[in-house]
Amino acid sequence: MKPAPFTYVRPKSLAEALGCLDDDGDAKLLAGGQSLVPLLNMRLVRPTTLVDINALPGLATISPTPDGGLVIGALVRHTDLLASPLVRERTPLLAAAAAHVGHRAIRNRGTVGGSLAHADPAAELPAAAVALDATLTIVGPAARRTIPARDFFVGPLVTALEPREMLTEIEIPGPVQRGWGFAEMARRAGDFAIAGVAGIVTPAAPGRGRSSTARLVAFGAGDTPLRLPGAAALLAGQPIDRALARAAGDVAARECTPRDDVHATADYRRHLVGVLTEQVVLDCAARLGS
Repeated sequence: MKPAPFTYVRPKSLAEALGCLDDDGDAKLLAGGQSLVPLLNMRLVRPTTLVDINALPGLATISPTPDGGLVIGALVRHTDLLASPLVRERTPLLAAAAAHVGHRAIRNRGTVGGSLAHADPAAELPAAAVALDATLTIVGPAARRTIPARDFFVGPLVTALEPREMLTEIEIPGPVQRGWGFAEMARRAGDFAIAGVAGIVTPAAPGRGRSSTARLVAFGAGDTPLRLPGAAALLAGQPIDRALARAAGDVAARECTPRDDVHATADYRRHLVGVLTEQVVLDCAARLGS
């Protein structure tokens, strides 16, 4: 199929791009196009204007922050996350999540901002952003605002972005994350995940695998990236062993809210979240111990 007719514009500045959005309430932003173009071709979306933002300056950079974190421009490609020494050093969870995104051709074109703004419940990067406690910068015609990643995702393919706003950067706070884990289950490499879990564990004190605080986030198991506060609370202040990791998995399975669909039943997804949470917690502990 072919898309419905639209006007194509390629602004050279952020102000010009925002002006295009302000002029046409039915405009859509084009970055990598890996999600948008199929929707256009199937005529599931019919924008009257397509605003290509690939020429905007300053949105394709990865910059360190003094606290050990990163600021990532919305136009950074998935493959850039994998290739960046800064990302691998400071936020290896994000690099691990990016490695699971689609296939190489998709990673070469798809952008971080596009993945977050698309808000697919089975996508890896939204869950990683929530687990990393990221803050998103959103720019509109009137003002700039920031919003925590945990509040950005509202529902399937729905975010807190207003029609005339644009996501411009993602800030991940430091210090460098050492205790991290990421795991997903997909039928084939490159397929959407049936379910997955991303986790961060911060150490309390010297000692193998001891946890101070934890953040665990499931994806493919609800309408948005799903925080698992009960499972995370179980780890607080405890030395992590296999029994505790299994207990956290049991709690996580009870906390998630998956649905039945053609790919898997809700019960199967719930089971996967439990198993993957156990694996992620043990991976976090192993990395802390190393």
